[in-house]
Amino acid sequence: MDLVRILIAILLPPLGVFLQVGIGPQFWINIILTILGYIPGIIHAVWIIARR
Repeated sequence: MDLVRILIAILLPPLGVFLQVGIGPQFWINIILTILGYIPGIIHAVWIIARR
């Protein structure tokens, strides 16, 4: 299942984080990072998914 989440995180980083942790601080941080730059959002999302 983590592989599917990582693929989703590459396409839509906030969705990948949402599926992993729900709506919380990490989700909002990822929204901000994705708005500021797509690559930082992807890196953060993959890090959140790999960490848990």
